[in-house]
Amino acid sequence: MIVPVILSGGVGSRLWPLSREHLPKQLMPLLGGEHSLFQKTLMRLSKIAGTSPPIIVCNESHRFMAAAQIQALNMTYSDIILEPVGRNTCPAITVGALAAVKNDEDPDLLVLPADHLIREDDLFASAVQQGSELTSDGKIITFGIVPDRPETGYGYIRKGQSVPGHSNGNACVVREFSEKPDYEKASSYVDSNEYFWNSGMFMFRASVFLEELERLAPEILSACRQSYQKARRDLDFTRLEEGAFASCPNISLDYAVMEKTPHAVVIPLTVGWSDVGSWLSLHEVCEKDECRNVVAGDVLLEDVRNCYIHSENRLIAALGIENQIIIETKDAVLVSSIERSQDVKLIVGRLKKQMREEAFSHSRTYRPWGSYESIDTGDRFKVKRITVNPGASLSLQMHYHRAEHWIVVKGTARITKGQEESLLNEDQSTYIPWGTQHRLENPGKIPLELIEVQSGSYLGEDDIRRFDDKYGRC
Repeated sequence: MIVPVILSGGVGSRLWPLSREHLPKQLMPLLGGEHSLFQKTLMRLSKIAGTSPPIIVCNESHRFMAAAQIQALNMTYSDIILEPVGRNTCPAITVGALAAVKNDEDPDLLVLPADHLIREDDLFASAVQQGSELTSDGKIITFGIVPDRPETGYGYIRKGQSVPGHSNGNACVVREFSEKPDYEKASSYVDSNEYFWNSGMFMFRASVFLEELERLAPEILSACRQSYQKARRDLDFTRLEEGAFASCPNISLDYAVMEKTPHAVVIPLTVGWSDVGSWLSLHEVCEKDECRNVVAGDVLLEDVRNCYIHSENRLIAALGIENQIIIETKDAVLVSSIERSQDVKLIVGRLKKQMREEAFSHSRTYRPWGSYESIDTGDRFKVKRITVNPGASLSLQMHYHRAEHWIVVKGTARITKGQEESLLNEDQSTYIPWGTQHRLENPGKIPLELIEVQSGSYLGEDDIRRFDDKYGRC
């Protein structure tokens, strides 16, 4: 049996301003179509024989979006484990392994990042099946991508001798791991035919991994085991205990285990892989026009070559430029040379230091019941557009410092205000005084849309007291 462990805790800062901490790249349909990278990863599992429902390890703030995207595929999952803080891949994989063996089972684990692109799913499935022979012999497998160019944005794996005694003749012992190189060194790696890109995908028997972790990094296993044992169920999620998990070193699986274990084996892949980790890599995998431009949205070009231009809200007109990235969202615009796409994370770092909201959230914020978008803000007022999904409802709540006016513009709303309950249709409105318990529900079959006008002395999102919430929020 193969248990997939899907890692979905990243934030994709190099794809800012589209990817942000509260809505990261893996949950967005960056490649066009209706499916996110996370959903494409889940769909890929159907090609692999012998897989059980996956274990998802994700950021606590993404839990409802992840669950909704799984539900949209009509798929099941074994568990969604919530990381209270980010601690890199080794702790995340460790809690996934602990979840997989909790019923005294010892499956193979297939560890996949949620934000990668693989175009040849059938070839990847064949490589996974080949890996099953090696895991039964105690090997810890990493999948290496056969490079087609020098690339400075990836780590590299150097192969050693072929693994003896197995029919899978292209598997090799791992000789060494190398950090992201400069261009000259990357060129020498590619020319040597001894190196693969480090994909961050792994496969191993759960017991073998846990035994090696006990030997090489016992402090990680101890902290993760304590956090998992003290975890609590929260609706359909497993919420790890924060204190123990936060005590884990912030370390990747490569550093903690793969570089030290004698059991590391690399299986080479040529499957149309990309980590979609920067605007340059996204440009490489997207469909281009005759001038090698990738465009999305309302874009007008004249004498433009080799650019990635994305518009969400307004016309972008570009003239006489090449090798540029232009990304427009409602609250931010990025302009960069395409060669500097790896450095977008430097901009995000500066935004975070300044505590700028643009580093964390879009103007549209997603909630388990739907979303809201800020339209206008003043000293004592705020205007939002709220969308409530069919059958969904907000919590029964109260505010101490603000009143709210609701105007329905689409659909039907069920309003609870104090002891009263009523229905509002399009073009009808209601007023919620401060200090009044209230709830907003959508009893209909279509999305409910309304305009909310807040007024008061304090308009922060933390001015809320919940009395009842179907999503278990405090």
